[in-house]
Amino acid sequence: MTEKIRVGLVGSRLAAVFTGLLLALTVPALAEWEGYERMTAASARAALANPGHGARPDLSGRNFSALDLVGVDFRAANLSASVFNGAHMNHAVLDHTNLTVAFLEGADLTGATLREATLFSIQAGGAVLKQADLSGARLIGDLRKADLSGAALTHVNAAADMKNQSMGLMNTRLVGANATGTDFSSSDFSRADMSFADLSGARLIGTRLERVDLSGAKLANADLTGANLQDAQIIDTDFTHANLTNADFTGATFRGVIGLDSAITRGAKGLP
Repeated sequence: MTEKIRVGLVGSRLAAVFTGLLLALTVPALAEWEGYERMTAASARAALANPGHGARPDLSGRNFSALDLVGVDFRAANLSASVFNGAHMNHAVLDHTNLTVAFLEGADLTGATLREATLFSIQAGGAVLKQADLSGARLIGDLRKADLSGAALTHVNAAADMKNQSMGLMNTRLVGANATGTDFSSSDFSRADMSFADLSGARLIGTRLERVDLSGAKLANADLTGANLQDAQIIDTDFTHANLTNADFTGATFRGVIGLDSAITRGAKGLP
């Protein structure tokens, strides 16, 4: 898609969010965001320091692209439909923020905290979330080729949104992502696309992975104790030395699996 996306944020913030939702799967990372208020690092900090009458700062529909926002405290802010493409947000605090339909493509959130944040329909392809904490977040979006290595994604609800099927399946995409050493324990990633992701050494203890696509994924030395992988797509997946104790693979499709003979399979169900 080569033409520039031009979105006018006219009317209510709800209209802006809805418009962003329709465009969320097609907007390029470096589009010109005409109609979005362009922020500076100084203006962002000032707005957060003086939120006005509301207790929750409203910075929805703003353009923060490529800004230096290292360590900025956005806690509980409304950042829906805002653009953070290429922004430097290392160690930023985004706990309880509303990032619905936000754009974070190529953003650096190394060590950032997004605990219990709403990350619905986000675009975060190529984002860096190394050592970030997303525990308790609601996550639906495109994180293809994102770096989630060492991140905490425990108790995350990243299951597909089955209420919006008229718009096509809205699921979480971690295609080709780096999730080495990432902790997904006690989370729900049902129907997620994790194909070709590197999950080596990841913790998926008690994680719900029903109908997940793990085609081409690497799970060497991963811990899937008690994970639910019913009806999953497991094609050319690497389980070398993985811990599959009590995991449930009932109904899963297996083809070309690597390293299953070296995995711990005590109590596992549905293995070929």
